[in-house]
Amino acid sequence: MNKILEVKDLSVSFDTYGAEVKAVRGVSFDLEEKETLAIVGESGSGKSVTAQSIMRLIQMPPGKFVNGSILFNGEDLTEKPEKQMENIRGKEIGMIFQDPMTSLNPTMTIGKQIAEGLIKHRNMSKKEAHLKGIELLKLVGIPTPEVRINQYPHEYSGGMRQRAMIAIALACNPKILIADEPTTALDVTIQAQILDLMRGLQEETGTAIILITHDLGIVANMASRVAVMYGGKIVETGTVDEIFYHPKHPYTWGLLGSMPKLDIEEEELQVIPGSPPDLADPPKGCPFVTRCPYAMSACTKQMPAYTNISDTQKTACWLLDDRAPEVQIPESAIVGGSEINA
Repeated sequence: MNKILEVKDLSVSFDTYGAEVKAVRGVSFDLEEKETLAIVGESGSGKSVTAQSIMRLIQMPPGKFVNGSILFNGEDLTEKPEKQMENIRGKEIGMIFQDPMTSLNPTMTIGKQIAEGLIKHRNMSKKEAHLKGIELLKLVGIPTPEVRINQYPHEYSGGMRQRAMIAIALACNPKILIADEPTTALDVTIQAQILDLMRGLQEETGTAIILITHDLGIVANMASRVAVMYGGKIVETGTVDEIFYHPKHPYTWGLLGSMPKLDIEEEELQVIPGSPPDLADPPKGCPFVTRCPYAMSACTKQMPAYTNISDTQKTACWLLDDRAPEVQIPESAIVGGSEINA
């Protein structure tokens, strides 16, 4: 497989009145053609900022690239002028935003919003773009697309708005689709439909997907690889099976432990005590140190290097050091097949 995207040592900060907020701190990952990579973690861990940095949607100032590179087809997106990025957004890299109601333009019909990219990037006439828009709405499962294409976002339900966002993102057949919490605020039935739709469209078009989420059930059903993000850093990465069945980082254990257990009738949901770190003043060592029940003195002083568990899994944790005490994975983090499909 060819690597279509390589993010190397990316650091993104925001200058505020109080301090510099270090939202993303040395993040590295890659994406291969036709694969789905899930980036998971709690709110505030840096997932959306990472996604928006790839699209160069961070407003600068107050945002700024401190370090690193984002290589798309071998070219660094952080160095491209805005004019060139306008030709990449939508055409080469599409994005499904977290809240379609605020992402869609309320003053324009859905048809016009789909047509914008088609006219700009594929040189279609207005009539051609209109017909293509009907075809796309039909593709994403919008009923009576000939009528719906002339309606405004407020005339769509939440699930239909999300489908319209997917139609806009896929209009120009992008090589990469970034889906930032694509099923937030949707009921379970609509969530399943949206995920089935994305999976089917990926098989049909061959688009690579970066899936930003905190829902591990979605990850299990959609992704092939997972990057676990916390405190602006990726603390563990591996295949879906490795992360679900052989996790090595205490934060990953905490995330897995917080999943409902379908095979247990009555059970109190596990929580990770404490709060995420203040990224205006992040810890010197491991970002999870203040919430980790296994924290040692080394964890407070220095961020651990990655330990390669396998060719596809690596973890940044001092527990994997030869000098660290042996710790067993907590029972709450051991998952079964029934839970993965939750």
